[in-house]
Amino acid sequence: MLPLSHWPHAARRQLLGVFTDIDDTLTTDGAITADALQALDNLRAAGLVVIAVTGRPVGWSEPFARSWPVDAIVAENGAVALCAVRTAGQQASESARGFLLPLRRLYRQDEATRRANFARMQAVAARVLREVPSATLARDSHGRETDIAIDHSEFSQLPPAQIAQVLGILDSEGMNASVSSIHINAWYGEHNKWVGARWIVRELLGRDLSTETGRWAFVGDSTNDQLMFEAFTHSVGVANIARFADQLTHAPRYVSAQARGAGFAEVAAAVLAARA
Repeated sequence: MLPLSHWPHAARRQLLGVFTDIDDTLTTDGAITADALQALDNLRAAGLVVIAVTGRPVGWSEPFARSWPVDAIVAENGAVALCAVRTAGQQASESARGFLLPLRRLYRQDEATRRANFARMQAVAARVLREVPSATLARDSHGRETDIAIDHSEFSQLPPAQIAQVLGILDSEGMNASVSSIHINAWYGEHNKWVGARWIVRELLGRDLSTETGRWAFVGDSTNDQLMFEAFTHSVGVANIARFADQLTHAPRYVSAQARGAGFAEVAAAVLAARA
């Protein structure tokens, strides 16, 4: 991982947009910081597309999709998208000034598939809680429609051996799983953050992200961002990614000097400086 100062000026100037994780990338101690929120606003005001991609549930994401200056939030690791609807007269920065925007909700799976998978996932969650006594569901579970989440670091601590045990159960049930900085997420379906990123760019812009990864940046912080780090030419980890450095098969190309929300603001400033 190279310092952010090694990111070529010309490459930053050519960017069309920025993808970002949310937890521990935009947020610090569980909340978005003022500098990170302003950074989102500055990016959109400069004409860049800004999309958050998160393992958080769609219900949890909805108020932020309405109020943050982002074009969309792709939630539940690529399964659901919340797209802000702006009228022609609304400016890029209006959501950052307290406007609550209407949303368009998109799903990758049809309703019947979601309903069937939801029932299966609840049975798997019950098995995890039964067989791993120290495991607890994430507190945001009530807002989840297409996945389940086990808390390992947000409100309770799950030791590495128990994380491995949970992952073993999920694998035996045929589920896909990823480990974020706070949760173990699991779902049925072929989606993930990278699939979701390509999907939302096609839906929103009619563009093929897979052919232009050199014109987008991604900012993240943990092992569940590895597909994005691998896919994007311009991938950046905020400084707290050091926590996961020895677990990364695919590391970001660059790393910010600062952590969490301050690190994202640092990345945004670097992008905007190249456009000045």
